[in-house]
Amino acid sequence: MVTIKVNNLIDFVTDVFSHAESSPEEARRIATYLTTANLTGHDSHGVIRVPVYIRWKKTGNVVPNQTPEIVVDTPSLAVIDGKFGYGQTVTPFAVRTGIEKCKKAGLSAIALRNAGHIGRVGDWAEMAAAEGLVSVHFVNAAGSLLVAPFGGVQKRLSTAPYCVGIPRQGQDPIVLDFATSIVAEGKVLVASRGGKKLPTGALVDADGTLSEEPSVLYGPYTPDGPRDHTKGTGAIRAFGEHKGSGLAFICELLGGALTGTGATSGGRQFANGMLSFFVDPKVIDTAGFFDGEISRYTDFIRQTKPIAGVESVLVPGDPERKTRAERTKNGVPLPDDTWAAIVNTAREVGVSEAAIQRAAS
Repeated sequence: MVTIKVNNLIDFVTDVFSHAESSPEEARRIATYLTTANLTGHDSHGVIRVPVYIRWKKTGNVVPNQTPEIVVDTPSLAVIDGKFGYGQTVTPFAVRTGIEKCKKAGLSAIALRNAGHIGRVGDWAEMAAAEGLVSVHFVNAAGSLLVAPFGGVQKRLSTAPYCVGIPRQGQDPIVLDFATSIVAEGKVLVASRGGKKLPTGALVDADGTLSEEPSVLYGPYTPDGPRDHTKGTGAIRAFGEHKGSGLAFICELLGGALTGTGATSGGRQFANGMLSFFVDPKVIDTAGFFDGEISRYTDFIRQTKPIAGVESVLVPGDPERKTRAERTKNGVPLPDDTWAAIVNTAREVGVSEAAIQRAAS
């Protein structure tokens, strides 16, 4: 493992995207969001994505410096076309639009289509929560066949994330953010690059055999080579048996079909679609009951007696807060293979050796 200081990592990743035709503002925005994912422990959506993003940019699957287009605009609803721009550019635009409409109407809905990889969905829930708003997000990834539906062995679903953010007065928000598969594809990527191993039975091969070996998804690969999920014979499994598979199906229909991105299928250009709802609790909760009840119920859950081997019962967001504090202080740990792949990508786009050395110092 190598450990990179937070500011060094942001500066280094900014340098990579600046050398890949992104404006200075976009490059730093991408770098900051990716590093934030690492800080919260979501390494699957962090800087491990740098080689993937640059590969997509080279193939035209993502376009730098895009300006999103509002194609439907009503007082409480908007449809926004990301035009295959980086998710870290087009998604904040969409969420800001939803926040502005919600503050005027008390409720809003945003359909974001054709976005580049939007990263950690919890970022967008936190963005709304910082403005005092509840938000709910259904996400899909067109062209990203990764997950077998319950009872099957063939890829038919994306990892189809679902996320809810709830603001707290004077405290960090409660954010529930998960892929509807046992693991996000990025966690398979992390495992393939020397990181945390996959849970037992996270993958299923074409013959129905359960597995934890990343090559089931990617096929044969070299330590610093690319990972291509179309090359493997198997799939990631949906979490929670029929329940997770059903929720993934709904994310495909709402985040994909309804937004206009399209539910995922083979041969499509990669794009995230996201259907988001924003609610102003002050409009509903005129008596000021909501926040106090959140505190009461959160304490009630945390005070549950834990089972053997569990230190304490947690609520959504607790692990992220702990990891963020530790990594902000001590730096971001990256497996050697992950760092090597990022450095190789940096060299490919023309980042200097001096900049590479500074990042690791």
